[in-house]
This record gives sequence, structure tokens and C-alpha cells, in this order.
Amino acid sequence: MKRDAVPATNTVTELSQPTTYDWAAGATKDYPIHASCNSTQRSLLKKGLDDAMKLADHAKNHVLRFGNSSEFYVKYFGSAPTAEVIGWYDKVVNADRGGIWFRCDNPDGNCDIEGWGGHWRGENGTDETVICELSYTTRMPIEGLCGYGYDVSNGELAFYFGSDLIHRLYHMPKIGEAIVEHYADTYSECLELAVDAPAEAVRNSHTLQYFALDVYAYDIALPGEGCTGRVKDSETSTDEPTATASSSASATECHTHSDGTEHCE
Repeated sequence: MKRDAVPATNTVTELSQPTTYDWAAGATKDYPIHASCNSTQRSLLKKGLDDAMKLADHAKNHVLRFGNSSEFYVKYFGSAPTAEVIGWYDKVVNADRGGIWFRCDNPDGNCDIEGWGGHWRGENGTDETVICELSYTTRMPIEGLCGYGYDVSNGELAFYFGSDLIHRLYHMPKIGEAIVEHYADTYSECLELAVDAPAEAVRNSHTLQYFALDVYAYDIALPGEGCTGRVKDSETSTDEPTATASSSASATECHTHSDGTEHCE
């Protein structure tokens, strides 16, 4: 006697699709601006940060194009290898920005001090920088580089908002890694550092600012001309003063180091 055939049971289960790995998932691509900033401050700060990235990106590309055959590179970094310089600029442009904050309030009270344009919070907030109101009324846009009577060798590093913010970014551990520091301050001191200590020059905050301004001025702002200028002897020069942040409006660049000491220029 024939038995009815029992239909076969499908024992194969459909496998789920493999999860696609996204190495960049969760990355913060824009520099976070704190809720304490109003719409005007936010707009100006965003423009300043865009300028900082333009300066840093071009500085990186200048080194990639010319290497240490660039007279600008030798002037600022001496005989140092190029890779570290390229890396410090690339961090400004492409590093993850998660946890970094630019604030517009005054949590530490430093903006009450006359002449303060802003400060890194140090122990009070290692990934936070406060931008004081004075910065929004005195810092110039990068489109004006070589304008206002400015030249690189005599002008203040904080005269342009983009250059000032490069400095502030390097104080944040995520960008400067507590390695980019102050080894020399003035233009002349930075040039001396390139000769005497190239390994420090590539990690000197002010050197990185001066180079970025100088090559952007020569390559982009006034192609083939730039506005390097010559250092003026303040005691003997009778020339008209070069535009600086202090001559157009007093704005001291101050910040607190991780050991609690204050550094002002």
C-alpha cells in the first residue's frame, strides 16, 4: 500500500546580509561651536575656522609640492624633515573634531580682563577654547591678507582670525597632542629657531602660523609677490607702523598652559 509522499521541509534558513563596516562612522567633521555662541558669533567663528583650514591646507600642499626645496620651508623649518610639518597642518584640516568645543561665554572670567581675545581653558576644560567678544570685533578675514598695511614679519599673528584659530587649535590635545608648543615667539626668534633647533621649529606653534601666512600670501593672496616684509627696528625706524592687532584694536592673545601658567602676547 502506497503512502502519500510527505512534502520535503525546507531546512535552509535565509542568511542575513553581512554588516557593512564603515571605518568613518561617528566621526565629527565640523568643529563644534557651543550653544553659548549667538548667531553672529557662530557665523564669524565658522568663517574664522574655515580660514584656518584654508591656511593650513595650503601650507600642507606647499610642502607637498616643493618639499625642503622651498625657500620658505628652509627659512622656517631649517633642515627638518617635511613629514611632521605636513602632519601638523593636516591635523587642523582632517582630524576628527569630536569633543572639541569653541565657546562664547565666559566660564573662567578671563574675558573680563582688558585686551583678552580668548583663551584655552587648560585644566578647566582641556578640549575647550573660549573666544572673547574682542576677537569678533578685531580679527580680519583671510581675504584681506596683505591688506590693512599688514606684512608677515611685523604683523601680529592674531591679526587674521584664521591664523589666530590655528594657534588655539594646537593648544587642544586632540590637535596639538601636547607636543606643539611655544619654543619661540617673535618672527626673528622663529627664524633663529629654524637654524638652531629645527626639531623644535616643526613643533613651534608660532612657526607653523608664520609659515602658513607667508606661503598663502606668496602663492594665493599676492601671487609671486606676497607680503613678507622686513623686520623693522622699533627704536630707529621712522616708517609708518605696520598694521597689527594692537594698532587696529587692542587684542592680546592669552591662554593657560596645562601647568597653570598663563602665556600672553
